[in-house]
Amino acid sequence: MGEIATSERQITLFYNSKSVRAKKALAYAKSEGLPIQEIDILKTTLTGTQIAELADRLHIEIKDLVNQEHPSYSSKFKHYEFSSEDWIKMIKHNPSIMKQPIALRGEKTILVETPTDIIKI
Repeated sequence: MGEIATSERQITLFYNSKSVRAKKALAYAKSEGLPIQEIDILKTTLTGTQIAELADRLHIEIKDLVNQEHPSYSSKFKHYEFSSEDWIKMIKHNPSIMKQPIALRGEKTILVETPTDIIKI
């Protein structure tokens, strides 16, 4: 069992409160009456273990959690190869570069691409 607690009864949503996509996904989930545990990654610092667990649950590498098209990424970092620990540090110190929203329910985890994706979980 990982560090992130999940439940079949509610959706845990990791999101950036400044993201339009995240706001729309959250609003859609609430309008559908889905029980949501909100975790704003700009207000709640994720641990390295949580970041690694999110990547693992999504079946991707940690570096693939980073939105390399995000202005904060391209202005602060060059496109180099980093270790997993380096990627985790980047996300911890610059949470806005993490791809999100990420929805979890029980054993299922998805990267929400469109607001209606939230009902897939």
